[in-house]
Amino acid sequence: MSQILKGMRVVEGSAFVAVPLAGMTLAQMGAEVIRFDRIGGGLDSTRWPLAPNGQSLFWDGLNKGKKSIAVDMQSPRGRELITRIVTAPGEDAGLFITNLAVPGWLDHASLSQHRADMVMVTLTGDRHGHPQVDYTVNPSLGIAHMTGPEGHPDPVAHALPAWDVAAGQMVVSALLAAERNRLRRGEGQDVTLSLKDVAAATIGHLGLIAEAALSGQARGKSGNALYGAYGHDFVCGDGERIMVIGLTIRQWQGLVKMTGTGAAMARLADCTGRDLSDEGARYALRHDITGILKPWFAMRPSKVAGMACDKAGVTWSQFRTVPQALAQDPDLSEENPMFRMMDHPGVGRYPVPGTPVNFSGYSRTEPVLAPALGADTEEILSAVAGISDTEIADLFDAGIVQSSGRPGVLSAA
Repeated sequence: MSQILKGMRVVEGSAFVAVPLAGMTLAQMGAEVIRFDRIGGGLDSTRWPLAPNGQSLFWDGLNKGKKSIAVDMQSPRGRELITRIVTAPGEDAGLFITNLAVPGWLDHASLSQHRADMVMVTLTGDRHGHPQVDYTVNPSLGIAHMTGPEGHPDPVAHALPAWDVAAGQMVVSALLAAERNRLRRGEGQDVTLSLKDVAAATIGHLGLIAEAALSGQARGKSGNALYGAYGHDFVCGDGERIMVIGLTIRQWQGLVKMTGTGAAMARLADCTGRDLSDEGARYALRHDITGILKPWFAMRPSKVAGMACDKAGVTWSQFRTVPQALAQDPDLSEENPMFRMMDHPGVGRYPVPGTPVNFSGYSRTEPVLAPALGADTEEILSAVAGISDTEIADLFDAGIVQSSGRPGVLSAA
């Protein structure tokens, strides 16, 4: 964490990836982020992956550094509490991010009745308000037909929720932009964006929409090849697989020199009439180029090939599983200042990332673990909602709020 946003309070009502990621990003930059969930746990409280004891590592990963309150959101008193927390006074408060907006209650029009300068950022599935996730957006926009082995007939999904990640960061950007506008002009903002629009805009920026509109053709699968330039995977002499990139002319020339294949590449250029200094030509001739290069990698262990790539200025990487990366890559250890080994109650000890962003005027601080569901209920009711100890006790007795335990394991305080 850093403290560049210290003093800012953001309330989060969310599920899935994008908005929890946005809240965590803000918390790791020093904002006080309050997440509210229903009693017993929200949609993410038991989401996979799970620790051996059944605790959600998803929850622990995306809620680092936040505060948590558990409320009966079906009751009028519970809804009134959440409204008070979201619209609490203060120039650094009145900031709300969500993908679970509720018309007539948790919407900008309703909240603005309690705070005129309310800033609310709402992420929807698509611009019509229909639910969407990466696994539906990608097929609808053609991404799955570009993914997978070359020549494979079926669409292929992938594991990284790329649009959720992009949308989460856009929620952060939108909130900070709206908050800056409020500081300058005193105005609230009702900000909306959709997961599908984030994806559609991104593929438009990358030229994919223009490509389809002008050519009428769907981009085919390229397997592990780098689209539009040269990059390919190779099996080395020890059976390990590495990825090698010849994207820039410097990388390409280093690759050819390293492998001693200059003459063969010149013959390929002569017989095809293509200039291999052009990255598009290298992509078009990728199969021929890979055939020329394969023997060099097949004769060398991956470590030797990697050292040669480093010396030649060739960008490369070794294919690993996540457990292999954890064991072999120091960037996933405390050698990287972003990570700290931390004990997780009831789960065990593993490395936890803080923010990857470094600010010159703020020192890097330790990452903070995710809270247990409802761990901060009493503090939030008192310090944010301004409720007396007697009323707080009544709320617990009535089952309107709860605290403590791990997600889904709650006990009245």
